[in-house]
Amino acid sequence: MGWRRALPAVLRPYFEKGPLGALLLGMASGYPITMIAATLSSRLADSGIDKKTVTAFGLALLMYNLKVLWAPAIDRWRLPLLARALGHRRAWMLVTGLAVVASVAALALADPAADLGAVVVAAVAVGFAGASFDIVLDAYRIENLKPEQLGAGSGMTQYGWRIGNALAASTALVVAERNGWTIAYLTTLLFVAPALIAALWLGEPAHPPAPRGKRGGVIDAVVAPLADFLARAGAWITLAFILVHKIGDTVANLSFRLLFKDLGFSKDEIAGYDVGVGFVALLAGIFVGGLLYRALGMNRSVLLSLVLMAVSNLSFAGLALAGHSNAGMALAIGFENFSSGIGGVAIGAYFAALCDARFTATQFALVSAAASIVGRLFSAGGTGALIEAMGFVDFYLLTTLLALPGVLLFLYMMRRGLVDDALRLGRPPPG
Repeated sequence: MGWRRALPAVLRPYFEKGPLGALLLGMASGYPITMIAATLSSRLADSGIDKKTVTAFGLALLMYNLKVLWAPAIDRWRLPLLARALGHRRAWMLVTGLAVVASVAALALADPAADLGAVVVAAVAVGFAGASFDIVLDAYRIENLKPEQLGAGSGMTQYGWRIGNALAASTALVVAERNGWTIAYLTTLLFVAPALIAALWLGEPAHPPAPRGKRGGVIDAVVAPLADFLARAGAWITLAFILVHKIGDTVANLSFRLLFKDLGFSKDEIAGYDVGVGFVALLAGIFVGGLLYRALGMNRSVLLSLVLMAVSNLSFAGLALAGHSNAGMALAIGFENFSSGIGGVAIGAYFAALCDARFTATQFALVSAAASIVGRLFSAGGTGALIEAMGFVDFYLLTTLLALPGVLLFLYMMRRGLVDDALRLGRPPPG
């Protein structure tokens, strides 16, 4: 298009059809998880639920880590009638999107003060529906991107995810302050729409048929993608890195709203600083991350992002020491989101490049699920108790230490050439 040629060369890759579609898909992907993460933490805290119980709700997020168990079904099984009318990926997108709408509506109507059990069931349902939606969106996005678009596509996915996450979170907070949490949750249901718009615009992607094995349909749907991944050079070390690299970041992120509540920040302050300042910092980080990815290549940009994400947790230790400080909150949130933006581009492109196009949904579900499961198990099992025992300052120092194994392991993988070896048998990286 003529308007795209008028853009600076550094911006043109972001405005191709595939990356723009990734932006819309990312917006929808970032919505369900915020309804059971920070937003639900705020709602439960408002209802007088204690910290241990609030952090235990992190178990609902484990649905995103368990999605690899049913990803093969979404990868291989065609939905009758709908698949013929819409295509395989788009049919599943419609079904899982409607499931997100129904489960978030159920969570909206559940009252934590009156029936905490109903909230648990609804939160787990949102987790299951959101994780299933993610399986489809990730596969659809990767299959619509050319290999050379993975960097730009990863950046636009991060933009979209954070836009959807930030808008849903801020909308919920602002509406809840004035009209209560039920109306707030129902208002956010529109954030599923960007994925459906992308599906109409991009159409059904080319989906290479998976090889048929001798074990039978169900077993082969599970075994073939995992066997392909684990047969690669350095696969087990790659999987170990995926498991541990995000522990510190995940554990810290699930505690931020508890810190803000303890420091006395209002919902409007949280919406303005946590969502507003964080959003701007993230956009800057994603843009810088794209530039670094092109300048440094995949290996060095991933290593740099791991170091930045580890160090960013120290800023919240500083905020806990400073107390109720708007400047401190803005600085901590800004640095954390800027670092996450850089990491999202580099690490996201690396994960996408690991996927064989024949098994996109299952392999990306495996990678993305493994990326945060250890941190989420840690958070659900002991974060609240650790904060009460250690205090916030020592807790954030601990999360910084928890991030170091991922940094050291990736450095080892780079020096042994295992990153390049693992990618060589997967989807080739851009450039």
